[in-house]
Amino acid sequence: MISGNDFRVAAASRFAAGAVTNDDIALTPNPSPGREAVPFDFDGVFVGTAEYSEGPTGCTVIHIPDGARTAIDARGGAVGLSGGYQVHQAIVLAGGSVYGLEAAAGVSTELLHRVENRTHWSALQHVSGAVIYDFSARDNAIAPDAALGRAALRNAVAGQFPVGRCGAGLAASVGKIDFSRAEFAGQGAAFRTFGEVKVLVATVVNAVGVIVDRDGRIVRGNVHADTGMRHPPFEDYLAATTGAPEMPTLAGNTTLSVLITNVRLPDTALRQLGIQVHSSMHRAIQPFHTELDGDIMFTLTTDEVDLTGITAAGLGALASEVAWDAVLSSAQ
Repeated sequence: MISGNDFRVAAASRFAAGAVTNDDIALTPNPSPGREAVPFDFDGVFVGTAEYSEGPTGCTVIHIPDGARTAIDARGGAVGLSGGYQVHQAIVLAGGSVYGLEAAAGVSTELLHRVENRTHWSALQHVSGAVIYDFSARDNAIAPDAALGRAALRNAVAGQFPVGRCGAGLAASVGKIDFSRAEFAGQGAAFRTFGEVKVLVATVVNAVGVIVDRDGRIVRGNVHADTGMRHPPFEDYLAATTGAPEMPTLAGNTTLSVLITNVRLPDTALRQLGIQVHSSMHRAIQPFHTELDGDIMFTLTTDEVDLTGITAAGLGALASEVAWDAVLSSAQ
């Protein structure tokens, strides 16, 4: 397994014909613990990860057995999504681009067996999958599949969210203004309580943009080899308009995020909460929501407490800071 703190400049794939696939070698799902786990206090929320080290690629499963109402905000020009339900028992994040959506099918089958194969409409298990394009930094076609999804679900535990280069973020990279300047990022998470209100945000950052901290410092991506310094993308884009070499178009990027709260919100407010927090993430990822990204935010509520003292907009402001912490967690 790749070490959770193994951050380095990502080497570009050659995209060779005849690359090795899942059918060519015997693959065994491995645990994917990352560098550490962020603790969270949410009854009925379980998180599991698994990986194929041969990729490397992996998946992350968020399991809510009792179900959670959900709003989905999908942006950018390259969204990879299956399902898209209003209530979920599981969200599956995976590498492998469109081929990694098979991991969600594995989770769905595993959950079917857990309800003793009952197919009455009230027993149906709603699972959505979302994927990142993580082939840019590897020369094989290995992707998360049904077996890996089932393994991640079986690894799921309460109260711990693995972060670093693990799960769906195992081969995630950022700062791909030019791929020679890209760096590996990963999966991040953050949890905060505000009185009785709980907010958990997790994110897999595989963006064209760089990761920026609250001081405006770039902490991951767009490393210039000549200086060893990370540069704001704005400088490169501006230079390209004034005679510098044209900036290449680097497709295959996506940031996947999940926000879970325990606050009872009407469907419209829940959807707007997700939109507000998703929009706020442009502070931490620059640029964000480009035509080359397939960014998705899943916003879920376990419907346990009423919101008091602040409006849903205030909750969004608080949750936006948790989201920034989650992005930074992916790059530590």
